[in-house]
Amino acid sequence: MNKLRLIISMSFAVALLVGCSASKEPGSSETSQDNKVWVLGEFKRPPNVNPVISPRTNTEFFCPMRQKMMKWEESDTFNPASTVKDGKIVVLYRAEDNSAQGIGSRTSRIGYAESADGITMSRRTEPVLFPAQDENKELEWPGGCEDPRVTMTEDGLYVMLYTAWNHHRARLAIATSRDLINWEKHGLAFGKAYDGRFKNMSCKSASMVTRIKDGKLVIEKIQGQYFMYWGENAVCAAVSDNLIDWTPVLDENNELKKMATPRDGFFDSLLTECGPPALMTDDGIVLLYNGKNGRHDGNGDPNYPAGAYCAGQFLFDKNDPYKVLDRLDKPFFYPQAPFEKSGQYVDGTVFLEGLSYLNGKLYLYYGCADSQLAVAICDYKR
Repeated sequence: MNKLRLIISMSFAVALLVGCSASKEPGSSETSQDNKVWVLGEFKRPPNVNPVISPRTNTEFFCPMRQKMMKWEESDTFNPASTVKDGKIVVLYRAEDNSAQGIGSRTSRIGYAESADGITMSRRTEPVLFPAQDENKELEWPGGCEDPRVTMTEDGLYVMLYTAWNHHRARLAIATSRDLINWEKHGLAFGKAYDGRFKNMSCKSASMVTRIKDGKLVIEKIQGQYFMYWGENAVCAAVSDNLIDWTPVLDENNELKKMATPRDGFFDSLLTECGPPALMTDDGIVLLYNGKNGRHDGNGDPNYPAGAYCAGQFLFDKNDPYKVLDRLDKPFFYPQAPFEKSGQYVDGTVFLEGLSYLNGKLYLYYGCADSQLAVAICDYKR
């Protein structure tokens, strides 16, 4: 019996150490995933590679806002978008300078990295999206451009939804590009909807619906329109005919339609913040999201740190994208490594924003405690 116990213990230890194996994520719920065939994963951290992007102090560029050279990524590099171009994964990450102290007090810019294997990154020395002398000054000065999500059309137009932050109000903004380096800003995503009703509404975190077609993750239409989930305090929706002007979906009371909200006693008791582009599958639309846990003596889940961001999944009906079919009760991904558990955000985060498909694998890119950037990978043959 002792020998049997030793074998079992050794097998379990090996399972914890293997990166992209078929083993369960340590601490994940067997019930929440094994009986739900729709769940994306298992996402595994490849061993001995993370974080794949960290701050650098030797890169500078001339900032058109501050009119001087800036070490634009010296403090923190996190919360990345990702997509694929010319057979390589491109990661577009949020980078903060050292212009102030405190979360949200600095200036954020979007950096560029590319990788043939999804792990080893070649980075540009200058940001590709940043506050500039342009029509978005009111939206982006001095806070900058934050937390991008990027995906592409079938004909190769890349669309970025990012947070424009002026240190007063965070709002969703749109930019497009053909090469992921030169971006055209289009202003607020909701600026024209309902005669400007939502122009000054605080909003962030937009996840456009995508599908894998011909080996590429591309934007998908639903009932003739582009569709996205968005929001942090609740999962809301918006539609568009041109990918630039978006209309928030309203309910029967003419208020924002909320498909899902935080749950008392769960890992997402404070926030249900939309993650990377949603993926349409045979089972439905899978939306990965970032849940924020409440206090242990309040409405949080005591199995996870209070205030931590852990990752969940929703399944929506592909014929009725407003209908939630299922939802994980336990996170499928949560802070484990030291750089995920502590950083600029002291309570720890695995903040999902980038999802790419390349050569039969899904690559999931996420921010670690608002300080660094990491990747997890899974096989995806569906």
